Amino acid sequence: MIERNEQNVYDILNLLEIQYVRYEHKPIYTIDEAKDLDILIPGGKCKNLFLRNGKGDIHYLVILDENKSIDLKLLAKQIGSTRLSFASEDRLYKYLKLTRGSVTPFGIINDINKEVIILIDNDLKNEKLLNFHPNVNTATIGISSIDFEKFIKYHENKFCYIEIN
Repeated sequence: MIERNEQNVYDILNLLEIQYVRYEHKPIYTIDEAKDLDILIPGGKCKNLFLRNGKGDIHYLVILDENKSIDLKLLAKQIGSTRLSFASEDRLYKYLKLTRGSVTPFGIINDINKEVIILIDNDLKNEKLLNFHPNVNTATIGISSIDFEKFIKYHENKFCYIEIN
């Protein structure tokens, strides 16, 4: 059975006429667990990090290739922010209505005030397909990178592409 938070994602994708492929799987909480799945999911796999600035008054969702790591000090400098750190589970739920292991850009549908800023690894533009959880960690959906940007623009959260080496 599909939970409401997941169904809301599909409702918006259908409204925007965005095609997607859904893959069901056991709950996964990390990129390493995702790599151990015994199903073939074509396209780029993404890591999604929910961060906050030093004061805790600005939140970021960073989306990057699964094989990259990020230097939070360099990222803070690049975006002109104070020190960055991982936001708590309480903050993740407050802003995106998500829980640990299900962090995804689709959570912005729950960001009613459009407070979370989306930062996307520039290299993801080159991927034909991108994969994300649909607000739950028991499924993955693949959409085109063009449609992913269409989804982000539809919700009107601020977003930009960043360089992550």
